[in-house]
Amino acid sequence: MNGRFTSVCIALESSVFAFSAAPQNKPPLLPEAVVANLSAELSGESAKRDLEFISRQHRMRASKAIRTAAEFIAERARIYGLESVEILQFPADGKTFYGTQKARPAWDAEFAELWELGSTPVRIASWDAMPLVLAQDSESANVTAELIDVGAGAQPNDYAGKDVKGKLVLISSQPEAVYRLAVEKYGAAGILSYAQNQRTAWFGENDNLIRWGHLDSFTQTKTFAFMLSLKQARGFQARLARGEKITLKAEVRAGKHSGNYDIPTAVIRGADPNLKEEEIAFSCHLDHPRPGANDNASGCVTILEVGRTLTKLIREGKIERPRRTIRFIWPPEIEGTLAILNARPDIAKRIKAVIHMDMVGGGPETKAVFHVTRGPASLPSFVNDVAEAFGEFVNEQSYRHASGESVPYPLVAPEGGKEPLNARIAEFSMGSDHQVYTDSSFSIPAIYLNDWPDRYIHTNFDTPANIDPTKLKRAGFIGGASGYFLANAVASDSDSVWKAIQSRGLRRMAQLVGRRQELNTEEELNLVRFWSWYERSVFDSMSGFFVVSPGVQKDASLIFTTQQKQIADLPRSAAPNGDGRLVFRRNAEIKGTMGAFGYDYFTDKYGEDKAAAIRLIRYQGLRGSGGEYAYEVLNLVNGKRNLQEIRDAVSAIYGPVTMDIVLEYLRALESIDVVSRLN
Repeated sequence: MNGRFTSVCIALESSVFAFSAAPQNKPPLLPEAVVANLSAELSGESAKRDLEFISRQHRMRASKAIRTAAEFIAERARIYGLESVEILQFPADGKTFYGTQKARPAWDAEFAELWELGSTPVRIASWDAMPLVLAQDSESANVTAELIDVGAGAQPNDYAGKDVKGKLVLISSQPEAVYRLAVEKYGAAGILSYAQNQRTAWFGENDNLIRWGHLDSFTQTKTFAFMLSLKQARGFQARLARGEKITLKAEVRAGKHSGNYDIPTAVIRGADPNLKEEEIAFSCHLDHPRPGANDNASGCVTILEVGRTLTKLIREGKIERPRRTIRFIWPPEIEGTLAILNARPDIAKRIKAVIHMDMVGGGPETKAVFHVTRGPASLPSFVNDVAEAFGEFVNEQSYRHASGESVPYPLVAPEGGKEPLNARIAEFSMGSDHQVYTDSSFSIPAIYLNDWPDRYIHTNFDTPANIDPTKLKRAGFIGGASGYFLANAVASDSDSVWKAIQSRGLRRMAQLVGRRQELNTEEELNLVRFWSWYERSVFDSMSGFFVVSPGVQKDASLIFTTQQKQIADLPRSAAPNGDGRLVFRRNAEIKGTMGAFGYDYFTDKYGEDKAAAIRLIRYQGLRGSGGEYAYEVLNLVNGKRNLQEIRDAVSAIYGPVTMDIVLEYLRALESIDVVSRLN
C-alpha cells in the first residue's frame, strides 16, 4: 500500500474538505416555505391516475398507441396550466439520421394470435389480450406449421440434425439474435421465444412472466415472433421430448412503415429577462410495451405531476415564477432524445441541466431500489450535488417517519406506503436518455432518478397495481425541488451550493480511499490526481449558472491551492511519448452516443465483425465494462487531452486499461470520422 498516497488523502481530507455534514433538521438549499408547499401539493394519487391511462397503451415508437399517449400527455399538460404545449414531430422512416441515430421506421400491429391445433384448438397467445406476446417489428403472416425446439437458436450447431424449413422454432434467445440463422439461412417460418432478459436475483422465479421481445428494425426479412412464458415453453419442451408432434397456427397483421416520432413538450416560462432563455429540462421516455407502468409510465407522469404542482403553486402565489424556463419533454427512449436534440438545436442550446426520470414508482412487490444517480465523471457538475442533497433529505425524513418520529416532511401519499425511501446515492450508470444529454457532443449535466433492480421490468407484470403513490410523490419532490432550485440559482446561492459540494466531496473522497486497495502505486497516484481535477471542476461548474460570490471564491481558492500543493508533492509520471502524445478532437457535426435502441452507429459504420473485435468494447475493468469505457473515452476527447491523459482519466473512473486498447478504439472512431487526430 502506498504510504505517500495515504498521507496525501489524509491531508486532503483535513485541509480540502474540513466541512462536515450535520444532521438535516431543515430542508437544504430552498426556503422552507417552498419545500412545505411542494410537499403539500405534490400528489402521488394524481400521478398514478394519469399512469393508469398511459399503461393501457402499447407504446411502441412512432405507433398509433404512442400517439394516443402523447395526445393524453399534451391534454393533461394544458389542463394543468403548462405553457407552449405542443407535440413535436420528426420523421421515423428508416432513413433519416438525427446525429448518430438512424430513425427506426414506425411499427404497428392490428392483430396477432397463436393457436395450437388439435381435437380441441387452444389459443396460446393473443395480441388483443396482451400485446406483449408479439415481438416488436414482427411482420404479417398466416402460418400453420410444426414446432421444433432448437435451444438457444443463436449458433449453427443448434440446428444440427434438425429440419426447420417451413416450421416454427422454439428458442431461448431474443428473436433479433436468431432470425438470420433460423429464418434467412435455414428457412424457418417464424419464431417462438421465451428469452429471459433483465437478470436480477429473482430471475426465473416466476415462470408466468412474458418478456418484451424484439426483431431487427431495419432488416428486409419479413418474419414474426411470439413471446412465451417459461411455463409455456417448458410445457412445449417436455411434450416435444416425449416425441409429440405440436402443430401451431400463427396469424399476424403487423408491420413497419414510415411515420413520425411524436414528442410532447411544454414549459413553465421563466420570469427573469436575463435568464428566461436558459432552461432546466425534465425528461423521461414515453415508449415501452403495455403495461409498462414503472418502465416508464411512472417517470412520464411524475414529471407531469411536477409541472402541475409548480404551475398551481405559481398561480396561487405560493411560490415565485422561476427565473429560468422549465421545460418538460416526453420522447421515445434515447432515439427520441437524439432526434429532438439534433433536429431542434435551439432547444438543446438552451438546456442548462436535466432531471431525468426512468422508473421511479416501483412499490415493495417490485423489489425496486430507488437511485439518485450522478452524471458521468467526464462531466463534473454541482447539479448532481443538488439532487443528492434533496435525496438525502427525503431519506432522513422518510426513515424517521417510518421509525415513529414526528417529522415535518414525511412525504407520504394517502393511498401509498409508509416505508422509508432509502434511496441509493449512486455513481453514474448507463441505460437511459440521461446518457444522451451528458454525451460530450451536448455536455448537458443530468440528474438520473431511477429504480433498479425491478423484477417485473419489461414484463406483463409491470402493472399499475405495483406502483406506489408515495414513491411517485417522493421522486416528484426530489426532482421538482432540484429543478426549481436550479431554475432560480443565482450568485446569492453560492454559499449553500459550495457547502453541498463540500459535504458530498467527503463521501467521494472516502470512496477514493477505499478503491486504493485495488490498485498498484502508479494507478493510486493517477486516481488521486483525477479526483483533484474532478472536485475542482465540480466547483468551477457553478460559474456556468452564476457568478460565484467573492467570499466563496476566496474560500475555494485557499482550499484548492492547498490541494494543488499536495498533488505537486506526488511523484510524477514520465512525460508521454510516442502514441501517448496523440491528441484527438471530436467531429462536431456528428452528435450523439455511438449506440442507441435498435441502431448502433459505431457498428453500422465500422462494420459488425470489426466492431465485435474491438477490445475496449469487450473490456471488463474493476468498476466498469466495455460500453462504459467506450462512452467515457469518447467523452474525454476534447482536442486538448492527449492519449495518455485520456487513458489515465478512464482508468481512474473505471479501473486500469492499457493505452493500446484505448488507441485501438480511437483509431476505429477516426476511420468513421467521429474523431480526428490533431498531431
